[in-house]
Amino acid sequence: MAVFVQKFGGTSVGDPQRIARCATRVKQRVDEGHKVVVVVSAMGHTTDELIELSARVADRPSRREMDMLMATGEQVSVALVAMALEKLGVPATSLTGGQAGIETDGAHGRARVMRVRRDRLDRELALGRVPVVCGFQGVSTEGEITTLGRGGSDTTAVALAAALQVAEHGGCCEIFTDVDGVYTADPRLVPSASKLARISYEEMLELALLGAQVMHPRAVLFGERYGVPIHVRHSQRPDEGTMICRETPEMEEVMVVGAALKPDLGRVSLRRIPNNPGVQGMLFEAVAKAGILVDDIVQTEFGEIASISFTVDHGELADVKLAASQVLDRVGTGELAIEIGLAKISVVGTGMKTHVGVASRMFKALGDAGIPIHNITTSEIKISCILGKEHAKRALEITHEVFGLDRLGSRQAATVS
Repeated sequence: MAVFVQKFGGTSVGDPQRIARCATRVKQRVDEGHKVVVVVSAMGHTTDELIELSARVADRPSRREMDMLMATGEQVSVALVAMALEKLGVPATSLTGGQAGIETDGAHGRARVMRVRRDRLDRELALGRVPVVCGFQGVSTEGEITTLGRGGSDTTAVALAAALQVAEHGGCCEIFTDVDGVYTADPRLVPSASKLARISYEEMLELALLGAQVMHPRAVLFGERYGVPIHVRHSQRPDEGTMICRETPEMEEVMVVGAALKPDLGRVSLRRIPNNPGVQGMLFEAVAKAGILVDDIVQTEFGEIASISFTVDHGELADVKLAASQVLDRVGTGELAIEIGLAKISVVGTGMKTHVGVASRMFKALGDAGIPIHNITTSEIKISCILGKEHAKRALEITHEVFGLDRLGSRQAATVS
């Protein structure tokens, strides 16, 4: 008897018909003789509607009260899914995050899972019941309801799968969503993109950080840390999806497994600032306090002066401009420049560790197409290029083609079969 954790996203439970189909997926696993724990997100656009509702009541509601409000969305979903399972003859119990034993720190709106006390889950499973757990939420050690922020339901599912040791019991964490797996690129931008049969945690994490929206990085990190196999599948179709798992030797035979696009970036440059120790720390401490995630960073030195440039999402430019201006006031010199209309194209693959020529192939293809590269960053398994947003889609298509990614999915599938 294997143990499975099945997570259904907001669109998957967006209406009664979809909820019924999700319940059928759960019943299939139960009928196979397996133990199942279900994690559910809020229905459809419920979260956005709750945020809009709060704005009508208060201009700046506290994070605590927002967590109290936001947690209600998942409670509606779990109750309805439990009802749908009972209708199919599957005993089920709906549980809030706290009732399921999910303990977090006290950071309202962005809490981190500290531990999962599995006693209640074990009791329900021993009674032959399916626990249906609210994603996205938990309870702090002080007893406060907290939410986990972006990707919270995925993180909940993988955390429960880790606590239940699904890999040791022959199961996995199944992430049911509105796409049927992880593709070599966003198929809405690159129609020839192919679905991957498998991808390593390391590769999936890089792609998630670089713009792929199938899995949230926090959930992938949890999976890697605790060795949880994650199966990304379509909630309304029976097809196999993509397995996210530990790297195997044959994975390194493939140079590149995916290409990703971040389409809306801005570049912030602090020029002619003192080349003194501590200036960088001062700058990025101010940016971090503003809650801004920084992308690529480049520093150039000219004797006693220096320039620092970094990219952020376009929507963060107003806040980062304020933070950077305050730093310039503190150091007493320098100038601030903002550049908009940028994008980032990246390729990812653990095979880069053992193959040469990946960078040259990518740069030559972009150069032959007349696409200028503004900046380049690399890691052991990633190459990224900053370029003008007007070239972004074409650059993604070219990069996808030059590495033969349109054929990778079928090659993987043949190997697996």
